[in-house]
Amino acid sequence: MEYSEEKFVEVLLYVAKRLEGDPSGGSLKINKAMFNADFGHMRAYGRPITGAEYQKLPHGPAPRRLLPVRKQLVRSGDAMVCEDSYLGKTLVRLVARRDPDLSRLEPSEKELLDQALAEMQGRTGTDVSEASHREPGWQMVDEGETIPYETAFLRPPVMTERIRNRILALAAEHGL
Repeated sequence: MEYSEEKFVEVLLYVAKRLEGDPSGGSLKINKAMFNADFGHMRAYGRPITGAEYQKLPHGPAPRRLLPVRKQLVRSGDAMVCEDSYLGKTLVRLVARRDPDLSRLEPSEKELLDQALAEMQGRTGTDVSEASHREPGWQMVDEGETIPYETAFLRPPVMTERIRNRILALAAEHGL
């Protein structure tokens, strides 16, 4: 999958803008919206939107380039990071200070982003995080490892621990 940093930047700004009015629209939701859109586009069209690598983290999948790109956006003045409180927890929010360049997105890509964001509406970050833990790709890899885009085609069923262990044993047995 070819990664496009320029497209990643615009998608990140778009997601941040769309989450501005969401009281729980912090980093957790940004990570999950981008993951759901990229993997959903892979499922529907055979290719992701940004091509970003996603890693398994304790609260769900997150793009590896998110923090460096976020720092770049803050340095350039295109975004700022602020902390809010939501349900007694600290929420790190990315605030876009410019409109994203949507000309970089195909209609199907914007549609999948909008769909991923709509599915999160009214849900807490914790709820969204728990839902991401049902993704087979997140279940199959260890913390810090890359979630392969090909796992987008494994939905549903939900991967059980027993099945995951069997898959890992077979992969090891065959040198994968």
